[in-house]
Amino acid sequence: MAIVSSETAGGFPKGFVWGVSTSAYQIEGATREDGREASVWDTFCQREGAVLSGDTADVTCDHYHRFREDVKLMSEFQVPAYRLSISWPRVMSTDSSQPNELGLAFYDALIDELLAAGISPWVTLFHWDFPQSRHDQGGWLNPRCVDWFAEYASTVVERLSDRVTQWITVNEPQCFLHFGHGLGINAPGVKLSLADQLTAAHHVLLAHGRAVAIIREHAKLPPQVGWAPVGITCSPATEDRAHQEAARRATMDVKADNLWNNTWFSDPVFLGHYPEEGLRAYGKAAPKYAASDMQHIAAPLDFLGLNIYTAMPVESQADGSWSEVSLAPGTARTAFDWPVREECLYWGPKFHAERYGVPIVITENGMANIDWPARDGRVHDPQRIDYLHRHLLALHRGIVEGVDVRGYFHWSWMDNFEWAEGFRRRFGLIYVDFESGLRRPKDSAAWYREVIRSHGRSLFTE
Repeated sequence: MAIVSSETAGGFPKGFVWGVSTSAYQIEGATREDGREASVWDTFCQREGAVLSGDTADVTCDHYHRFREDVKLMSEFQVPAYRLSISWPRVMSTDSSQPNELGLAFYDALIDELLAAGISPWVTLFHWDFPQSRHDQGGWLNPRCVDWFAEYASTVVERLSDRVTQWITVNEPQCFLHFGHGLGINAPGVKLSLADQLTAAHHVLLAHGRAVAIIREHAKLPPQVGWAPVGITCSPATEDRAHQEAARRATMDVKADNLWNNTWFSDPVFLGHYPEEGLRAYGKAAPKYAASDMQHIAAPLDFLGLNIYTAMPVESQADGSWSEVSLAPGTARTAFDWPVREECLYWGPKFHAERYGVPIVITENGMANIDWPARDGRVHDPQRIDYLHRHLLALHRGIVEGVDVRGYFHWSWMDNFEWAEGFRRRFGLIYVDFESGLRRPKDSAAWYREVIRSHGRSLFTE
């Protein structure tokens, strides 16, 4: 691909952060060791038929025992930043009110190992592994969950903030609420009424706000704080202005029967109120709350993390509404059956930046593939390389046009337990043999190393 302008020849902006992401539950294993409490996902995995092939995360990548090997691999591939999550049930004891020293010691060692390798840790407090004992007490429906989360956040901040400066409170609330508490196909596997889902969502938002305040007040090093919802993205069928406006409206729309949207979550966080279209859509199901709640929820953030993988094309209708556009037969799709639509990393950050006026970090982007070692012993994944190349060029386009994007984290560093899909689909730059634990860098890992080394310039010379 030829360099198309002097702007693209400059690569990405100075200070732009390149990284990789994982989550604790998906890679750590050791689910019954060193005082770790059960999470809702441990319980869900025991439910017959809940997870594909009956897979569990009891061992998964065994990162708990092999973290030094994994950090060494990151260093070899010149990864500058690593987004990890802390396991809530690992660092709080069985009664969830006191710290678990052995669990905290693991994260001490992991953070120290990263820093010794020159890798910046970006710590996410909650990536879906809610303690089972707290779920038994009502979970996110119990108003006390805000205090439980605050206790947990205080413990982690007290322990790690002498070395960690980058913090993310909550990952993808739309997912664990919609799929776990609405459809019941993820942990904890319950099907709540819409009103109860919205109550749980309000408590999640309050817990996020409390965590932000705790980080701001108690962090030992000056913190940067964000959160990482799904960046649900619609793209215009063409770049006609009417279709662009339709895509903007569709991206920020709220459907009346579920929580799968952007604005019900990010409007309170950044604008201090629920969206009017959401209040109209949800009607009597919308939660009742004190006016002071929004002051806590809207605690100032330094960035908006967005997890974006695809986009739905839409077009404008004559009456000013929008409608989905059918994809062409044979449209490229990932192993998750998600359409490959690289424009998601142009329109998604653009629409969110316009609405909220804050810096953006792409906290997850990548593709599920069906990878295996070839006869030469290597793992060739040209589809992933092409996917990433396309998406990073789209992201760069937005940056050139003025969208303030500060970083990109690939999902995932290594193949892992993919929630209810088990081990069948692989997102990693590193191939993991789940029987032996052997790690094999894929071709995409070497490709991404060159992107990092060149600060994105290699994208314009291939």
